[in-house]
Amino acid sequence: MCHNPQYAAWLAAFTGTIMLSGCAFAPRGELTAAQEQNRLLSEQSQSQQAEIDNLQTHNHKLEDKLIQSEEQLAALDQQAQADHKRLAALQSELSDGNGNRLPPGLSTQLANLSRRYPSLQYDTATGAAKLDSDVLFDPGQADLKDDAQQMLGEFARILRAPEARDLKLMVVGHTDALKIAKREVREKYPDNFHLSAARALAVADYLKQAGVPAQRIGVSGFGDHEPIASNTTAEERRLNRRVEIFVLPPEAPIVGWTETTTTLY
Repeated sequence: MCHNPQYAAWLAAFTGTIMLSGCAFAPRGELTAAQEQNRLLSEQSQSQQAEIDNLQTHNHKLEDKLIQSEEQLAALDQQAQADHKRLAALQSELSDGNGNRLPPGLSTQLANLSRRYPSLQYDTATGAAKLDSDVLFDPGQADLKDDAQQMLGEFARILRAPEARDLKLMVVGHTDALKIAKREVREKYPDNFHLSAARALAVADYLKQAGVPAQRIGVSGFGDHEPIASNTTAEERRLNRRVEIFVLPPEAPIVGWTETTTTLY
C-alpha cells in the first residue's frame, strides 16, 4: 500500500467524483427508452396535427360549397319568382277576364265542337285542340280521311268568324315511337319527323282550303320526341299519334312570327 500523501489525496478526490457522477446520470438503457418514447410521442403529435389540418381544410371546403349552394339556391329562387311573375303577366295579357285565352264566344263554340267529336279534345284554358291521328289518317299515311274533313271544316268555320280574324294557328304533328316499316312508305316519309310534319301540313292545307288565311297558320313536326304516353302498349302508341292545333291570340310570342317577337329583329 502506497503511503504517499499526495497520491492518497488524489485517489480520494477521484473516487468522490465517480460517486457524484453516478448520482447525476441515469443508466444508458433508461435514457434510450425515454428517447424512443419521446420520438414516438413526437410522431403521434405530428400525425394528429396533420389530421387536424386536413380536417380543417376539408371543413373549409365544405363551408365554401355550402355557401355556393346557398347562393345558387337563392339565385334559382329569384329566377323562379321572376318567371312566375312573367307567366302571370302573360296569362293576364292573354286572358279575356274569365281565365280563357280566346274570346269567350269562340272558346264556347270550340268546346261544343269537341263534345260532338270524341276524337277532338279542346282545352278552354289554353286554346289547344288535340286531334287523334288514327281518325285523321290511315297508318303510315298523311292523306286526310273523308270523315276527318267534316270535323276540320267545322273547325275552320269557327275560326273564320269575325272575332277570330286576328287569331293564329300552330299545327303540330306527332307520331308514336315505332319505326316506319314499309319500304314504300319510307321512300315517301324517311322517318317519323317527315311523317309528323307531313300530317301537320295536310291539316294546315285543309284549313287553308276551308277559308282560314294562310298567314295565320304555322306548321311543325316533332316526330316521336314529345310522347304523352310510354309507347309500351298499342293504346299508349295511339295516344302519341296526334295532331295538335294551338289557337293563339296575336300577342302570344310564337317562334317564326316576326310580329310576335319584335325584340329579336
